[in-house]
Amino acid sequence: LKEKGKDVNALKATLISFALLIGFFYAGDMMLKLFHVDIESFAVAGAFVIFLMSLEMILDIEIFKNQGPIKEATLVPLAGAGAFTTLLSLRAEYASINIIIALVLNMIWVYFVVSMTGRVERFLGKGGIYIIRKFFGIILLAISVRLFMANISLLLDSFRH
Repeated sequence: LKEKGKDVNALKATLISFALLIGFFYAGDMMLKLFHVDIESFAVAGAFVIFLMSLEMILDIEIFKNQGPIKEATLVPLAGAGAFTTLLSLRAEYASINIIIALVLNMIWVYFVVSMTGRVERFLGKGGIYIIRKFFGIILLAISVRLFMANISLLLDSFRH
């Protein structure tokens, strides 16, 4: 984003992402039911989004263009379909208070990382950033495959019964 001349406000991006995630944590089930979408279908769709984001990182291409009115393009990875899917999946296994504490700790970490990007970039250099981007692109790709496979099998099982 900085290479494209766009400013990244770490605090604003973190707070907006946190608000979206908390809102979806509490209202996500209702929103999905409103559109007659089950969590497994949403997770498969989220896996596709994460897959495309990983391809951007690995192949150095731009699939998601930030042409909308929201200039905080950082919100897409911070509070996107993958994060929403993860929140709803965690609700089935863990107590709400534990998830919220983890979310708060995660947002503190996100703020720290986003606010330190300039220093990290200077420390690692362009080559280091390039290698890390490729590495985490592959990690993201693996996460998307795992999310897809786990939920597509649940979907297929529900159709068989």
